[in-house]
Amino acid sequence: MKAYLFRIYFKLIMFLLKFVGTDNNLYVILNEAGRSGSNGFIFYRYLRKYHPEVDVVLVEPWPSAHLTFKTWVKIGRAKHIFTTHQPFKIKSKQVLSCFWHGIPLKKMALMSNNTSYKSDCRNIKSWQKADYISSSSSLYETLMTSCISVKASKYVRTGFPRIDALYNPEVTKADVLKQYFNVTDVTAKIGVYMPTFRYELEDDSIMDKISRGNFFAFDYFDLSKLEQVLQKKNKYLIVKLHPYEMKKIDEKCKNYDHIYFLKDIDLFKFNYDMYDLLGNTDFLITDFSSVYFDYLHLDKPIYFVTNFLKEYEKTRGLLMGPYADIVPGAKINTFVELLDILENDTDTFAAARHQWLNMTYEIDFQQNCKRCFDALK
Repeated sequence: MKAYLFRIYFKLIMFLLKFVGTDNNLYVILNEAGRSGSNGFIFYRYLRKYHPEVDVVLVEPWPSAHLTFKTWVKIGRAKHIFTTHQPFKIKSKQVLSCFWHGIPLKKMALMSNNTSYKSDCRNIKSWQKADYISSSSSLYETLMTSCISVKASKYVRTGFPRIDALYNPEVTKADVLKQYFNVTDVTAKIGVYMPTFRYELEDDSIMDKISRGNFFAFDYFDLSKLEQVLQKKNKYLIVKLHPYEMKKIDEKCKNYDHIYFLKDIDLFKFNYDMYDLLGNTDFLITDFSSVYFDYLHLDKPIYFVTNFLKEYEKTRGLLMGPYADIVPGAKINTFVELLDILENDTDTFAAARHQWLNMTYEIDFQQNCKRCFDALK
């Protein structure tokens, strides 16, 4: 019933807003990414700092059934709309710029193994509303268009705002160590574990392992041993799980000096983005998340957890393969292999990282926010 009433409310709002005037100086950013690598938030921050002459509004969380009518009016009046996920605008004369939220590795929409054709068609229809789609390379455009079927003319080689945060983070390494681990030794190494959303594998055994504190979902896992190795090597690990997984693990993983379970509320508390934090780390552990394409800019070790590779390729699918040839880092399939990586700092993938960075980012690596703003002129 609630969903039905909201649809009626939404259609009424959309109808009314078609009649409001347009403010050419009003920029509205619809941020669906929270602070977990949000192109929208980082672009908003840039506009506030370097372009006070424009009126910019950050709408988060988006979408939401709790927006005030005043906020809806802002969205309706804006000349420029920016989205981090699904394209959205109210009037045809509004200029819609789509940042998206990463260079895709996982299949989406038309290419995905676990979506319906009907929903894919709705997805494609929404993308036709986009006036501009931020891009970084021919490879990115090919991957995106294979999934959402948009014309090449919509892409603009501006790069992605969140990359600027990797090069010039708002916080320092000393800040990160102090805020999350209460240490001052800046020679310590900080790693971050950012897996993809594993719930979509629809495997109860994975969620059961995670809920018991085994956040890597290995067959064998010992959190105390992981803590011991990190302490021995003077390393600290920040674990950033999907919020759904974090809820399951929340009460299981506390009181470890070298492991911090990062929640979205932590990022809002200090008013920065996950990429500000990433810019101060020394290595990344991930699986099928496209965050590794962005992390290439830091030229630091990346390690790939592969214990659910076959299941993921079957359930969702990857846009490129074979997997071993497209990930520029050591593969980890067991807890023992993870400990060995942390002990020995194995990294022989610098050349592969450079190759993939040049394929995925064919423009200047920095000044992404500036290019996004200048493109609108």
